[in-house]
Amino acid sequence: MNDSRLEKRVFQTPFGPIAYWISKETHENRPWLVFLPGLTADHRLFDRQTSYFEKSANLIAWDAPSHGQSRPFEPAWSLDDKARWLKEILDLEGATRPILIGQSMGGYVSQAFIDLFPSTAKGFVSIDSCPLQRNYYQKWELWLLKHTKSTFMAFPWKMLVNLGSKGNATSSYGRNLMHEMMCDYDKREYCELSAHGFKALAQAVEKNRAYELSCPALLICGENDGAGSAKRYNHAWSKGANLPIHWIAGAGHNSNTDNPDAINGLLEQFIEPLA
Repeated sequence: MNDSRLEKRVFQTPFGPIAYWISKETHENRPWLVFLPGLTADHRLFDRQTSYFEKSANLIAWDAPSHGQSRPFEPAWSLDDKARWLKEILDLEGATRPILIGQSMGGYVSQAFIDLFPSTAKGFVSIDSCPLQRNYYQKWELWLLKHTKSTFMAFPWKMLVNLGSKGNATSSYGRNLMHEMMCDYDKREYCELSAHGFKALAQAVEKNRAYELSCPALLICGENDGAGSAKRYNHAWSKGANLPIHWIAGAGHNSNTDNPDAINGLLEQFIEPLA
């Protein structure tokens, strides 16, 4: 994130550092937008969003624990751990009533946050994420989520990077960015991080908590999102929770990189009545 309006800060935990980027100048009358990237991605995933909203909102974007510049950080966290650290960062920065914008794993962290700290978030936008409620998942799906490491390790690293970049994005920009973020890891670190992230997701679902959204929410999903069963989950989530959903034409799992103009417009529409 190169913009001079944002500065890097580091929050220390007993397990490692958490790097995040925040508006240098914050304004009391502006909403707080908190950008939470997906598994193995980092704050750069939201560059096209932070540059768009930098003059109209107070911004925070993080590298989640064990991701990007938030290393070394052993991947032993739960979604609740990440949500609690996020709450500590927001409290430290005076980021009250944030609007959480989570892509994929970032959406799961957002739901854990809202469950642990009800009425804290002013809004939640899920971008290519899925629900955490147990009733949406089959037992075999949760089992697979907890046993992915050997599958990842079986692929040659070059092939895995190619599959990851092309499988998550449809645009040249999105694919190049995902390729760049993946290559910040070596193969073993990437595979262990991915496997732990999926296991943490399954374990959060198996807690069978309510995960009720105590704030307005919006679902966004790429029409060409091929990550797992994301499209099926989003159809069911929208219907089951009576939440509005927008399908992004031509976009993949990282739809905010594939069609940033569409995403930014939807975010603007969602934020305006909440600001």
